[in-house]
Amino acid sequence: KVPGGFFKREARPTEKETLTARLIDRPIRPLFVPGFKNEVLVMCTVLSHDLVNDPDMVAMIAASAALTISGAPFMGPIAGCRVGYEDGEYILNPTVDDMYKLRENPDQRLDLVVAGTKDAVMMVESEAYELSEAEMLGAVTFAHAQIQPVIDLIIDLAEDAAKEPFNFTPPDYAALYDAVKAAGEDAVRAAYAIRDKQERTTAVAAAKQAIVAGLSEEQQADANLGSALKKLESTVLRGDVVKNGRRIDGRALDEVRPILSEVGLLPRTHGSSLFTRGETQALVVTTLGTGDDEQMIDALTGTYKSNFLLHYNFPPYSVGEVGRVMGPGRREIGHGKLAWRALQAVLPAATDFPYTIRLVSEITESNGSSSMATVCGSSLSMMDAAVPLKAPVAGVAMGLVLEDDGSYAVLTDILGDEDHLGDMDFKVAGTENGITSLQMDIKVAGITPEIMEKALAQAKVGRLHILGEMAKALAEGRQEFSAHAPRIETMTVPTDKIREVIGSGGKVIREIVEVSGAKVDINDDGVIKIASPNADAIQKAYDMIHAIVAEPEQGEIYKGTVVKIVDFGAFVNFFGKRDGLVHVSQIENRRLNHPSDVLKEGQEVFVKLLGFDDRGKVRLAMKMVDQATGELLAEEKKKNDDE
Repeated sequence: KVPGGFFKREARPTEKETLTARLIDRPIRPLFVPGFKNEVLVMCTVLSHDLVNDPDMVAMIAASAALTISGAPFMGPIAGCRVGYEDGEYILNPTVDDMYKLRENPDQRLDLVVAGTKDAVMMVESEAYELSEAEMLGAVTFAHAQIQPVIDLIIDLAEDAAKEPFNFTPPDYAALYDAVKAAGEDAVRAAYAIRDKQERTTAVAAAKQAIVAGLSEEQQADANLGSALKKLESTVLRGDVVKNGRRIDGRALDEVRPILSEVGLLPRTHGSSLFTRGETQALVVTTLGTGDDEQMIDALTGTYKSNFLLHYNFPPYSVGEVGRVMGPGRREIGHGKLAWRALQAVLPAATDFPYTIRLVSEITESNGSSSMATVCGSSLSMMDAAVPLKAPVAGVAMGLVLEDDGSYAVLTDILGDEDHLGDMDFKVAGTENGITSLQMDIKVAGITPEIMEKALAQAKVGRLHILGEMAKALAEGRQEFSAHAPRIETMTVPTDKIREVIGSGGKVIREIVEVSGAKVDINDDGVIKIASPNADAIQKAYDMIHAIVAEPEQGEIYKGTVVKIVDFGAFVNFFGKRDGLVHVSQIENRRLNHPSDVLKEGQEVFVKLLGFDDRGKVRLAMKMVDQATGELLAEEKKKNDDE
């Protein structure tokens, strides 16, 4: 396959490639031995594609195998697989065709990727169609069992082909940590008791500076000082959570931060919302477009279009920083795709809602869970834009603190610090009826099915609470579009009539667009989309197309224009560009010497379609139609009633 585009050459990674790279990176990164700072580059290149199986799982397994035999301090191997769900059965590694346009396949309800080691699940990524918590947990368990043979094969490979282990000894900074702890544990604990993020960040930085100042010069120069300080922060935070049930901002373990939602706050957009949860805020704008606005995607499996776009932006100011503003990074692409997956299940079918939907989420401030704020804000924004969603969607980020003795705490709606210092980032999005997206990243082994079950159950409670708070801003989608949004009407014409609508060299379709002022998009299957903010323009274009493709019906009355007068009658243009003959005997209920006695070219008349002659010519009549009203004359009505 030759790449699309002007240059016909691979350029920067596509969105698919970026997401696949993240999919591979996330379960591998936590498995390097702590303290290993060497740069590691893993290159996965698709050399051949059978167009049946997605190569992403092959790439993940290959990356794991390469690292396992490389001699690097990697605590693998891992393996991964994809799971589908159809008719109550889990399907291992469904094909590309099975997953293609999942939204339009009512039988396939799940696209889930799981990666893990021999003993633990490390990563989950999914798009689902309102599955229950039990069904999702079952899919994860099923996947972990299925990857075991692959892990065994990688271990067998390593026994035969592994290189000598990399000469690396994990750093021992126990003495340094004891000194750091003695110098400032109380100060760090007091700093983390501050609930405001900005004040807390400043206080933590000051406490760490004070600790460093109290150390010896040798300790200050130790390369492991940063690790020791981070360990102290983690110990303080985690100990308070597990032992005392106390979180940084004073909330209970299962408590969601205060929520405030607004809709319709931007006057010129098609739909907008502002979703605020604690110190995390997303401004989401919905724009409705036509078929011309669909995104063309050039994939290995072929070129296709997408009518649903979600773009997530995380500017530096949202976390009080200064940074370069460039194109979207891997994190922004990944977070945007997570929100995109969460909303797929509730979108209307393209046949029922022929619009292209673009969502843009601007994170205006962030203290954890901005991707889930994007999900909530996007749902409200689309409802504000009158997109007929099947149900509102909300998302919540869960966290976990797991101690060495097996004690643990599951946290609802985690803060940025809780995410950074915790053991699991567990994002769940869905409707009132079920889960639509699940993403899980685990940093440690030992996450049992019981812990995941508790996290899912706690996430459901949080999700339902958030949906209730969102309903206070907008309980149901609006029924009317914004005055600034395009209106789209669809009509279907016979495929053999498409050529007539387009005309030679596009002459006819250009005339329709110019005269009506509407945009007209014609598909090969005969579906025509007419778009304009002006309803009259849509109706004008519709009528012009209908006049071209419709067939006149015998016995019906039409308004027409006399285009030519001859000795034996008059030709009338009466149905778009159709002409028919009104014989001189059918003009009036009296004898005429010549049609020009009562008719002239350009005169508007009402005619009744009598039928077609042997050569297919149209036969029209005027004499039985009241030329003032366009109605049948009384005697004609009576005659028809008698018949």
